[in-house]
Amino acid sequence: MKRVYGIGITHFDLPSWKHLKPFRELKGLTEDENLMGLCHLEAEEGTSFLGKPLHQFETKVLSTIKKNFSLPHSIPTLPPVPAASEVFTQKEIDRIDFDPHRFEKALSLFHPEESPFLLVGERYGDWLLALGRIDLLKEMIAKVREKGFTPLYSGQWATFCLPKAKSLEVAAFAVPINKKWSFFDLDQACTLIKKFDRPVISLNPLADGTLLRNSEEAFSFLFKELKITLAIAEIGSEQEAEILLNAVEKIPSLIPPRKT
Repeated sequence: MKRVYGIGITHFDLPSWKHLKPFRELKGLTEDENLMGLCHLEAEEGTSFLGKPLHQFETKVLSTIKKNFSLPHSIPTLPPVPAASEVFTQKEIDRIDFDPHRFEKALSLFHPEESPFLLVGERYGDWLLALGRIDLLKEMIAKVREKGFTPLYSGQWATFCLPKAKSLEVAAFAVPINKKWSFFDLDQACTLIKKFDRPVISLNPLADGTLLRNSEEAFSFLFKELKITLAIAEIGSEQEAEILLNAVEKIPSLIPPRKT
């Protein structure tokens, strides 16, 4: 991280503690106000069922989603579950609760000075939307604001979550979108994003690195054609960072207003 910072990268995606720890070490070595992290908070941290963390009922959650919603047969972000697994009844779905103690404990690991923006949601965010419990996400986002962060919604299924999450009071919506794929359908996702009247952030803009050598074209597609607000790209070396910097320099810093 120090070497990448040294060539001009000042904003770092911090999806886990493994990433946050070296970022804090770096931040302790400099007074650079431009140095900023972007932390992630999984919505599961704020949900419980019958007093237990919702992740203990993950198989039941997934079975319910697969049974009640018309989703593509093969979704890489949706783990397989046994065909005979139990599903939630509507009464049980209604009894999924916001867990403020666990959520605030998870939230206490982050600081607005390090990560002014906080990505909230992740896979459980989309799953809660699928279960019709956007109210739980609204409670989490309110807590995030109370602690001084600017919340961003992070989802995995662009064509599914963007319409359903639109009412959330967040600064932007982050979803996987790149020139090669998006969930559930790239063409549908592109059409939706072009018409979406809220800021959109691209996750995985280089398609797991397969577009790295065509970074300029990849970013041009996102910023010029889709008019996204921001792209969060993964880099694994100084060389990759230099390739990205060269590509980004060729993208206009002022993006024209989105047409709706």
